[in-house]
Amino acid sequence: MTTSLPRQDRIRRALELLRNETTDKFDEVIDFAPTEFTDPVLAQDERDHIFGTVPSIVAHSSELAKPNDFMTVQMPRNNLIVTRQKDGSIKAFVNLCRHRGAMLEEREKGRCRIFSCPYHRWSYDPDGSLRTITRDTTFGEVDRAEHGLIEVPVQERHGFVWVVDNANATIDVEAWLGPEMDAILAEYRLEDAVCYQAGGFDEPTNWKLMQDAFLDGYHIQYAHPNTAGKVIHTNVMALEDFGRHCRFIAPRKSIDRFLEEDPGDAALDKYVTETHFLLPNSTLLRQPDHFQLLTFRPHPSDPAQSRMEQRLIVPKVEDSGMDEAHWERLWSKNWDILLAVLHNEDFPLLRGSQRGMASADAGDMMLGRNEIANQVFRRETRRLVADGRAAAAAK
Repeated sequence: MTTSLPRQDRIRRALELLRNETTDKFDEVIDFAPTEFTDPVLAQDERDHIFGTVPSIVAHSSELAKPNDFMTVQMPRNNLIVTRQKDGSIKAFVNLCRHRGAMLEEREKGRCRIFSCPYHRWSYDPDGSLRTITRDTTFGEVDRAEHGLIEVPVQERHGFVWVVDNANATIDVEAWLGPEMDAILAEYRLEDAVCYQAGGFDEPTNWKLMQDAFLDGYHIQYAHPNTAGKVIHTNVMALEDFGRHCRFIAPRKSIDRFLEEDPGDAALDKYVTETHFLLPNSTLLRQPDHFQLLTFRPHPSDPAQSRMEQRLIVPKVEDSGMDEAHWERLWSKNWDILLAVLHNEDFPLLRGSQRGMASADAGDMMLGRNEIANQVFRRETRRLVADGRAAAAAK
């Protein structure tokens, strides 16, 4: 594990790696089996021992800006309603009527003062309490206090909404992030930004294959020769390993002007992309003028399916120094570029990987020392599964 370094020092370290035509490296090459992406037993353990145990991001706070705003989220273990309360807090509930199990809300997002079941019109307040039992004089006695919506742990921190996908769990995002990553996210003040746009995509690909692709600095010139490969250097990564989480600098090719000269006191922020891996399933990219958040969730039952969500997090119009029309054009263009790279380059490659992993004689795979962020991801997800299995066996 490492301690956090000032950004300019980290950028200069990345520049030195580039000059020496190398990258930060993991201790060793490791083998892994393709069944990690196809095994239904492992997939169940990941849902229970990873997503049912630790916090993961489901939204930016601005997506639930006002009281009674809600969104629905398909998590690996539960289908959820996440809603802003009258007092400004956030609650999350299993999206299920306690009468006969009908889904309360089919919409992805909206605003609602009452959640009403379409089956028998039982209704619930936004705080989850059971409000109405239709024809209650004939239904029979019910303790309404015991039959509100089932709540799951949720917390708002650093401009994000986090949940633990388990009604019997607790949540402490600060403790989960640890002192280094918690301080890093606090510095960015993402709660003062806005989610310009969010989009979700269901893909025939295991969630770990998806996450791996967005921690990988080794593939850029090969998989993205006409897009990112023209902008970002391949196989150069200055990484800080915080244990559960990590952060790394990837130099842009515009930094090449300093290969033969000392940058001195020049600010180098615009010459790099900075990536933060937030265990278990989020990649937060810091660009010179905005952030991108990518999250990857397992399917509730199929290890060969996952959901990828993408968010573009930008300064508010009033803080940007732009008029609204310019602001809209800029971020709309950025959003379209992101979508094009995903759908034209990343997704087709990953779909093929998933098909290949299903081959009966695929053989062992490997991660190189240069694939250091991927190594951290695999190390930590394996640890969570192993710890969860051990705890379950001890009961």
